[in-house]
Amino acid sequence: MEFGFSKEQELFRQRVRNLLAEGPVRDGIAALRADPDPEPDARPLYRELGRRGLLAVNWPERYGGGGRGLLDAAITVEEMVRAGVPDTLHVNTIQIVGLFLLMAGTPQQQARYLPRMASGERFATVLYTEPDAGSDLGSLATTAVPDGDGGWRLSGLKIFSLKGHLTDIGLCAARTGPPESRYQGITLFLVDLHAPGVRRSVVASIADEQFSRVELDDVRVPDSDRLGEVDNGWPLVTQALTVERTGLDYYLKAERWLAAACDVLDATTGPEGVDGAVLEEIGRYGAAVNAGRLLAWRVLAGLADGEVDELAAATAKLYTSELAQRIAGWSTARLAGSAGDPRLPAEAADLVEAAYREAPGLTISAGSSEMMLQIVASLALDRLEREARAS
Repeated sequence: MEFGFSKEQELFRQRVRNLLAEGPVRDGIAALRADPDPEPDARPLYRELGRRGLLAVNWPERYGGGGRGLLDAAITVEEMVRAGVPDTLHVNTIQIVGLFLLMAGTPQQQARYLPRMASGERFATVLYTEPDAGSDLGSLATTAVPDGDGGWRLSGLKIFSLKGHLTDIGLCAARTGPPESRYQGITLFLVDLHAPGVRRSVVASIADEQFSRVELDDVRVPDSDRLGEVDNGWPLVTQALTVERTGLDYYLKAERWLAAACDVLDATTGPEGVDGAVLEEIGRYGAAVNAGRLLAWRVLAGLADGEVDELAAATAKLYTSELAQRIAGWSTARLAGSAGDPRLPAEAADLVEAAYREAPGLTISAGSSEMMLQIVASLALDRLEREARAS
């Protein structure tokens, strides 16, 4: 897919729109918008989405999925976000933890966990980051020690886990080798976040979605909940991160935030209309959002064909996350001075304000912009050198 969708894909998109317009789903989205809590509980809405088969569109049917392709799943995500469905639970549960299970889980793990994720009954989060281990997981301090009874004992502190207080499962990276083994000594586990020894608390932030601090105090995890080989979790992490960095989620935020800013400007501008210079800015940002969408869909099309292009993924993630951050800042600047204006559309204004507080994290999550620049520079240079040798 480069510049358009097939007739079948467009028909599927309309089907998704129709499902999202059904009464229970529409009412669930409206209830979230009306909730005064800045971080309302979206799980009831997700159960409605699960009943309609909208959460795990591309998973095998035997695991509760729709059995469709990756591009249909991306179309569904686009339409859910545009309809106002909060995406964090979907990103963590379906696009990250579910992906790991599909990639590296045993048939028993897949049968145990995936159907309840697809139905919206169980939710997952990621437990990677620690106080001294952010983007560099080679510095992990959380340990997993065999307990002599066919299981493991995990101890450590994880921070900046999104929706940690609402989720049931944590995809946890822990050190099973000596500290000097770094990347070769990492193993992945599925941790029951309701198990004895798990303590969760909120890490306050300026964003509406709060981060969680998750303490693991001698938490027992059976070996049946280990993902992949012992000491060899790092290759799985890097492969899944590449698949995760499509740019889809970030471009959708940029698109939504730009639309909200335009709603504010349209409602609060007098008879003279929007200033020509501002219209030019809107046009430039609109074109940039379209470019971000094309970058994201290029990566998605490659993945659908079995191609994992780390350079294209890093480029898309870098461009779309930086763009969303710029649009959030621009939108807030355009909103300045409008407080108290009776024409101000409350929902759009609240979204612009929330975007400004959320945006800084976008260029850090799933790999910081600095990391993306390093990947782009190194891989692009390698590709140029290979092409030069080939010619």
